[in-house]
Amino acid sequence: MPATPPATTATPPTRGSPLEVFATFLRLGLTSFGGPVAHLGYFRAEFVSRRRWLTEHSFAELLAIAQSLPGPASSQTGYMIGLLRAGLPGALAAWLGFTTPSAILMLAFAFGHSLFTGRFGNALLHGLQVAAVAVVAQAVLSMRRSLAPDIPRILLALLAAAITLLAPASFGTLLAIALGALLGLTLRTSNDAAQLTLPAPLSRRAALIAASLFAALVCLCIAVRSNTISPLTVFSRFARSGALVFGGGHVVLPMLESAVVSRWVPQPTFLAGYGAAQALPGPLFTFAAFLGASLQPNPHPIAFGLIALIAIFLPGLLLATAVLPFWTAIRAHAAIRRVMNGINAAVVGILAAALIRPVASSTLHTWLDLGLAIAAGFALVLWKLPPWLVVLATAALTVLATAFQTR
Repeated sequence: MPATPPATTATPPTRGSPLEVFATFLRLGLTSFGGPVAHLGYFRAEFVSRRRWLTEHSFAELLAIAQSLPGPASSQTGYMIGLLRAGLPGALAAWLGFTTPSAILMLAFAFGHSLFTGRFGNALLHGLQVAAVAVVAQAVLSMRRSLAPDIPRILLALLAAAITLLAPASFGTLLAIALGALLGLTLRTSNDAAQLTLPAPLSRRAALIAASLFAALVCLCIAVRSNTISPLTVFSRFARSGALVFGGGHVVLPMLESAVVSRWVPQPTFLAGYGAAQALPGPLFTFAAFLGASLQPNPHPIAFGLIALIAIFLPGLLLATAVLPFWTAIRAHAAIRRVMNGINAAVVGILAAALIRPVASSTLHTWLDLGLAIAAGFALVLWKLPPWLVVLATAALTVLATAFQTR
């Protein structure tokens, strides 16, 4: 095996204030439409090209860390940019600024979606569900190209999809991820062209504390098995989902579906919220705020929405804090890279299985539904229209079709 290239050290970024970081990320949280991949494009334009907080290589290295960890890749990248700019206060300011706008909107939709009653209200919610089919299909295609680009990884993705569909929902996803990690050890990987030592303003002791908190969080998720809605149960369910989401925001769909739909949230409500999340700026993980507020029975919807929101983000942010100071040493191991490649390929299969069930199977009931979903898919994949526009157009066309049917 060729020798691992020597690490280079990035020029430390100029220090800033948490308030500066918050204001910058708040603007991005209000304007960053298009999902996780688009968010990273916005980040590069803002922090590499415009503000020059990072070099091109530093940004690429942060992105590599985020894509190697479970959790929301765009939020983790933003969190680490804030960490490099203004320490831990800056990291929290970045997360708050980027997350708050869409979290508020998703909480509002949790209260408002129940107002959509009657024929046209139901048609609007159904339109959001149909749009979700196209959005997830686009995510599967995009992730297949980047995470399963060759025959061995395509076969691994197909195997993961079969396991997810055939195994019991309680452990099918976990089994697919574990198998992906194991089979990933057999994949051949090439060494990265360069490795970068990032000057994180964070001690290794702080990183170890973050790792210990993550381990304690995992133990809590394993220990709590109650199906009764309580703050601890809701926190553990959503934290478990956040700790297992490899591959980006869309993969949260099957995780949360298995966590809440069978007991706490009706599937039509779940898919309507997921469709609405596509039309909003900011991270897709704020879908958790909608679900937390939509749990039934739910005496404190805002409180449960905030608990779910914090819980689903917390594992990924703790891991980013723990890994950043040790990243160069971790990345030097080829076995680690192979395991991550295997997990990422399995994630493609898990999302493909979610596209089949529950997304398409519970949504496409008529030829009109199928035609709208296909048209929305073409709009996203071939015409490159922004997801929020496709979602709104699909919902409007569903309402329009319902109006013609009533005449």
